[in-house]
Order: sequence, then C-alpha cells, then structure tokens
Amino acid sequence: MTATVVERGETPLRGRGSLFARQIGSGVGEAALAALVAIVVTAIGLYAFSMVQWPAFNSSNVTRALTTVGQVVAAVFVVAAIALTRLRPGKWFARPWVAKLLSWVGISTFVTFTLGMPLGATKLYLLGVSVDQEFRTEYLTRLTDSAALHDMTYADLPPFYPAGWFWIGGRVANVLGMDGWEVFKPYAIGSIAVAAVISLVLWSKLIRADWAIAVTAAVTALAVAYASPEAYSAVIVILLPPALVLAWGALHRPGERGNTLGGWGAVFGTGLFLGMAATFYTLYAGFAAFAVGLMGLIAAGLAVREQYAAAQPRRARGYDDTVRPWRAAVPPLVRLVVVAAIAALVALIVWLPYLLKTLSGKVATSGSAFHYLPESGSELPLPMAEFSLRGALCLVGLLWLVLRAASSRRAQALGIGVLAVYLWSLLSMAATAAGTTLLSFRLESVLLALLAAAGAFGFVEGARAIYQALNEPGGFRLAAVAVAIVGTLAFTQNIPHILAPEITTAYTDTDGNGERADKRPPSAVAHYRAIDEALLAQTGRPRSDTVLLTADTSFLSFYPYYGFQALTSHYANMLADFPGRAATIESWSKLKSSGALLDALAASPWRAPDAFLFRDSGDTYTLRLARDVYPNDPNVQRYTVAFPKDLFNDPHFTTTDIGPFTLVTVRR
Repeated sequence: MTATVVERGETPLRGRGSLFARQIGSGVGEAALAALVAIVVTAIGLYAFSMVQWPAFNSSNVTRALTTVGQVVAAVFVVAAIALTRLRPGKWFARPWVAKLLSWVGISTFVTFTLGMPLGATKLYLLGVSVDQEFRTEYLTRLTDSAALHDMTYADLPPFYPAGWFWIGGRVANVLGMDGWEVFKPYAIGSIAVAAVISLVLWSKLIRADWAIAVTAAVTALAVAYASPEAYSAVIVILLPPALVLAWGALHRPGERGNTLGGWGAVFGTGLFLGMAATFYTLYAGFAAFAVGLMGLIAAGLAVREQYAAAQPRRARGYDDTVRPWRAAVPPLVRLVVVAAIAALVALIVWLPYLLKTLSGKVATSGSAFHYLPESGSELPLPMAEFSLRGALCLVGLLWLVLRAASSRRAQALGIGVLAVYLWSLLSMAATAAGTTLLSFRLESVLLALLAAAGAFGFVEGARAIYQALNEPGGFRLAAVAVAIVGTLAFTQNIPHILAPEITTAYTDTDGNGERADKRPPSAVAHYRAIDEALLAQTGRPRSDTVLLTADTSFLSFYPYYGFQALTSHYANMLADFPGRAATIESWSKLKSSGALLDALAASPWRAPDAFLFRDSGDTYTLRLARDVYPNDPNVQRYTVAFPKDLFNDPHFTTTDIGPFTLVTVRR
C-alpha cells in the first residue's frame, strides 16, 4: 500500500505551520462539500418518496422491492467511483473530483433508500414514538421549540443528556417549518448520510481513495443495519473507525526524535472528534476516550521500548549514553493531554450549563442511566463466530487484525479499538458487583463497525495475496469484484428484514396528526390535539410555560410542555430527583381534601404542575408510573397511583374529559 497521512514520516520543519493549516482547511472544505451533496441526495430522495402513496411496509413488499432497486443503483455509483480512482488521469471522467462526487452520491443514496424507502408511507422514524424513541422525540421537540439548551422534560434544569444532535435537528425543523416529531425521520436519515460521507472524506485522507470508498461502504452498511434506530449514536459509530486510525497516527510516531511539530493535525482532529462525540452521545464519547487513552499508554510504552533499543548498541560499545529511555514517553503523553484538552473545550458547548448548575450547589440526587443489564450485556459479543455474511466479514476482519498487527498501523488502530470494546465489556460485567454497569451491550454496533472496516481491508489484501500466489491468473480480479458485489448486495437487501420490527412500529404507532400509517384505527394519541387545545385555552400560557404531570409522556413528544416527571428514572435528569418526585406524587394522591392538595402544590420543592393529564378509572384518576428495579430484567416496574376524583372538587381545578383522558388544570 502507498504511504498514507498517518504513515508518512515527518514533514520538514520549514513551512510546517502553513502545511498544517492547508491540510485542515482542505479537509474541512471537502467534508462540507460532501455533506452538502449528502443533504441534497437525501432531500431529493425523501421528497420523491413522499410524493407517492405507498402501501404500508408491514402489509406489502412493494417498498422492499424498491429498496433493493435503490441499493443496486447506489452500488453502481460506488463501484464506478472505485473504478475511476484506479484509472490514470486523462479524460474528464477519470479526474479525482468525478470519483469523489460519485462516491458521495453512492453512499448517501444507499442510506436514503435503505432507510427512507421502507419508511416511505409513514411520517415516523424507526421505532415510531415507542420505547426509547419516545424520549428522543421529546428532546427534539423541546429543542425545536427553543434554541436554548434545556432539559427535555423538567422545567428550570439544563440538559443532562447531550443536546448536540437534537439541537441541530431543532434548527433544521425551524428552517423547514416542521414540528419536531415530524422532522425526526428526514433529519435522522440525513444525519446518517452526512456522517457516512464525512467518514469517507476522513478515510480518503488516511488511505488510498479506492480503499477509502470500499471500507466506508462496509462500515456504513453495518451501521445502517444495526445502529440506525438510534440515529445520533449511528453518527458516532460510522465516524469512529477512521477517527481511531487518525488518533493512532497522532499518538504513535515511531522514529520521532526530539521536540517536533509533527502529528498536530491528527491531534487536533482526534480532539475535535472526541469533543463532538461528547456533545452527541455520552457513552460512545466515554468509550472513544477510553480507546484513545489506551492508545496513548501503548504508544508511550512502544516509544520507551524503541528508545531503549536504540541506546543499547552505544552502551554495548562502552559509550556514556545519558539518554533516559523513559523520556520517550513524554511526547505521546503530551499529545494525549492536548487531545483531552481540545475534546473538553468542544464538549463544554453543551455540558457547560449542566456543570455550572452542579457547581452552583445543585447536587445530583438521582440517576440510574447505567442500571440496565440485558442478556447480551452479560456475554462477550463474538459476531465473528456466527455463520452468516456478517459473521464472515467479521471473521475476515479478525484474521486481518491478527496477521497485520505488527506491520499495519491501520490494523493496530482498529485492533486497539476492538480490544477496548472487550475490556469495556469485562469492566461492565465486573461493575455489576458494585450495583451498576457500563452498558457494554450498546457497544455491539461499535464492534461491528470496527470489524467491518478490518474485514474490508482483509478482503482486499487477502484477494491480492491470493492473486499473487496463483501467479496472477487472468480474470481473478474480476472474480474478486464479483464476489464482493454479490456479498454486499446479499447483506444490504436483507437490512429491511433486520430492521423489520423497528419499521413495523413506525407504521403501527400513531403520529402527531393522530394517524396510523397502516391506516388502522389510531390509539389514544389521536386525542392529543384536543388536549393541547384545551390546555392552551384553560391555562392561557404558552406550552413552554406550562408544567404537566402525566404518565402518557408521549404527549410531550408532540407538544413542548414541560413534564413534572420523566418517563423512567433511566432517562431522567440526575438533578431532577426522580425518586423524590415519585414519592411526592404518591403523597399527593393520599391527601384528603382539595385544600390540602392546593397547599401541597404550593409547598412543592420543584415547580408544581399547572395541569394533570390522567386516565379515568371509575371513582379515581390514575397515573401509571415507573420505578427502577435493577438488577432485574426488565429493569422497570410499572405501578399505578390513583387520585380520588373528589380531590379536584374545587373552583381552583377545571376538569375536562377528552376521550379516555381527563385533563385537570390548576388555577392558583
């Protein structure tokens, strides 16, 4: 393989500062252009899909068929781009910019068709507004209503969950004039497409252009199949493999002597990625920092070993060598500290309000985000042992990592990433003894992305080795390309089957317009619009100035009211005191009079509800709440709190029945 950015030697000191600036400027400019292409492709594709009345995915195979057609078209673009990068410059179509454009269009077309076409007849994204997607939609709705960083549920609190992806989505919704819940689908698909092409740009700065396209396609396919339901984490998953290669280039620089300026572009890029990850997804940012930190320690150890080995001949000849090998560890550790500083500065963009609130005296009193241990979290993920196309690619990747560990910096970087996944998993299992976890089961998509990248390299290098071993038989290259294309299409056309439960939920959930995309009768969500109208009329305040106590928290996903209590403690702000609020709600239900309830509301340590949204149940109004019961699996237990109806027999309360709901507004 030809020399790459991370594998090149140091550039001369003269002009190095200007070269660094040019490299950064060129990379950022190309990434911006690639992102623009992805946005245009996604927008055109999703708009075209919306112009046709498609049948529901769960009742027809039409959208499955068209998804396959789109994937084949995307594959043609990608293969053409790879072929053009291998041609000698001559005619206009062999110029690098043509191949780049085709690769960007091909990758973003793949993402758009694979996710957008199966969802063509619904306005909801994967998983609809169910389970975790409920609070994600709520967060996007909150930050669509206001650009200010604010907790998704609780009034008067800064966000605990990173707001980066959701804040950008809120701005997209504002520009398009759409509600937060409605922009979720196009924004999620578009952000994954943008991440994929930016990843391609980064790879192209690290390795050969044709290899960059192939490895990006492999990683994107695995990420779309297994990480796309959580779109904001899929962005990090796609970018992580090239980011780790970049980080290894920043930290491990064999042959480096003295005080040099080399590698600072990679240092800056690594810090920027870690900081961006911290603004998007805390868990993956923590894992990425863990992997980069592990790289720093390994790089320092290798530098010391190299320095010691270099000093041995001088000592053997009796020279007085004053060089101290341990000093060789200083440069990589200094770079690691700089990476951490850059990452921290970028992370403060979204974390500063929360930190200031904590420093001001508000102490986190609750938090159970790590209290979840499914069966997959109790075992080491070993996808390479599966008998499937995914397993075959991961197995090739594992073999390549082992065989090339001593000679390839790419293999070293990706190998350390894989090692970090397994170390994190073991630490997570060990943490169960302390009553918590590190949510290692969520790293399976990260592992797949790393092994997919390694598998792509392994396939290309393995095919080349076989070709040379067989004395370069005619037609072998074409056969290898055919195998790669068939394997890729076999996997990608199966992605809608992999995502079938998530896609089906997008059709069976009721959207913010009170409709189900499969045309069946909607759920009680269809009454939300009437509830919203009643709330606005009875409180006389905007939605963002009203606190609502309800167990039907999906209402907050469609309308930006504040909630008095979150869906579960696992998604609650650590400063909100989830268990304290739960106990307070239960104590209110046991009061004996309306006056006592009004007094209790006035004495609440938190901003009291301006309204209650109950379910009617005979002589009581009920709320179905949740408590954390970790280490049980499931980790959430539902329980009902019942309020006697006569608690609200007072002029200060206005009661309105709307479908199965009862809305009670409070006049103070």
